[in-house]
Amino acid sequence: MFCPDFLEFQDVLKKMRVLDDKIVYALNTSIPTESFKSKVDPAVACEDLFNQIQKGHSERENIIKNCIMSTAETVKKLKAVKESSPNDIDVIKNLKSEQRKLRLLQTELSVEEVINEKTSKIFNEQCRAYYKPANL
Repeated sequence: MFCPDFLEFQDVLKKMRVLDDKIVYALNTSIPTESFKSKVDPAVACEDLFNQIQKGHSERENIIKNCIMSTAETVKKLKAVKESSPNDIDVIKNLKSEQRKLRLLQTELSVEEVINEKTSKIFNEQCRAYYKPANL
């Protein structure tokens, strides 16, 4: 797990968000123009793209939530240690660091929601004539 290092965590998320970042390009290459409609079924292409998008969204959400839970557990343990030794500078420093990381992870979950909404909106605009997913 890459939760302990927040910068590494962000790098992994960035790599996982490539499809969302290039959704317009993915749609343009998936949905055929009028002249190629006989060669490629746009409904199948849109459904496949939708499944890829959903898989990426759920994987990223699970990773973020797992890191939030792991970091929250660490914060809880550090608070307990701080109670037993309130003057230990290292414990206080580690606690503040973990609390900061927890806030950043929670912010990342909000960012993920915005990305999901943007991707879903663009997907709907381009694929609504060919494929209508049940859960959108």
